[in-house]
Amino acid sequence: MPDMMRAVEITQPGGPEVLQPTSRPVPVARPGEVVLKLAYAGVNRPDALQRAGSYAPPPTASDLPGLEGAGEVVALGEGVSDLAIGDQVCALLPGGGYAEYVATPAAHCLPVPKGMDLKQAACLPETFFTVWSNVFMRGGLQAGERFLVHGGSSGIGTTAIQLAHAFGARVFTTAGSDDKCQVCRGLGAERAINYRDEDFVEVMKAEGGANLILDMVGGSYIARNIRALADDGRMVHIAFLSGPKAEINFAVVMARRLTITGSTLRPQSDLAKARIADELREKVWPLLDAGRIAPVMDSAFALEAAAAAHARMESSQHIGKIVLKI
Repeated sequence: MPDMMRAVEITQPGGPEVLQPTSRPVPVARPGEVVLKLAYAGVNRPDALQRAGSYAPPPTASDLPGLEGAGEVVALGEGVSDLAIGDQVCALLPGGGYAEYVATPAAHCLPVPKGMDLKQAACLPETFFTVWSNVFMRGGLQAGERFLVHGGSSGIGTTAIQLAHAFGARVFTTAGSDDKCQVCRGLGAERAINYRDEDFVEVMKAEGGANLILDMVGGSYIARNIRALADDGRMVHIAFLSGPKAEINFAVVMARRLTITGSTLRPQSDLAKARIADELREKVWPLLDAGRIAPVMDSAFALEAAAAAHARMESSQHIGKIVLKI
């Protein structure tokens, strides 16, 4: 391996323009880690939050953005025995994905699904870890339940629709255009609600209420989500694009036995993330291998064009995942 590598760094907190090409030392694998030579890296909302200065990386993580990628194992840290040099994997990363090489715990690597290339595989870890841990592990979604996911055409949304449908739930979603709604229905949504034309609260009430809601909007949606829930319903928050604060009536939460919870993925322990990886390997990867579900791809940008990739993501014009070609 070379001593130095191409990378994109955050020069200062700000807009997409603060993402600039740079040169950095190639990382070294610590015990339990591998070094990957990345072919592609996924672009995600947390990258934009970090770029804006509102989502600091953990103390031991790289300051470079990038929380997922796919490529080839080129170095093994002490104690790694279940991966070999030359293996092709996709991986959840602690950071550092906007670069040619990245170090990550071996336990957070998963095989490239059958029939998929590295470009598609790079889109899997961040969204699949997030959706599986929040919708199924934390939210407890069961077959036959009514599941509402906001932002259905996003990377998280397209993943959540497919997984919930594959496991037998009735899937409802919101999106901001008729074209996006059509994509959501094609992925398995029973009903796609254009939030510019319809009120998701009224739609869900007419269906008997949602048993589970996955929300990344927050703000005014928090109180509306509560009204859209069925009795004994659960609401899981993973982001707050419209803000984290709301005024709600907790007497309603108590009387209707509602559960409000949420999580962020990056600050969780390596062990917690390894447990999510184990469940994905057992329960979800067979669906990917069989072609029953697949990432929805929007666009690919060169690594040095990461600023343009962020501008695309923040325009909300994309459908599915955006990647950087390393």
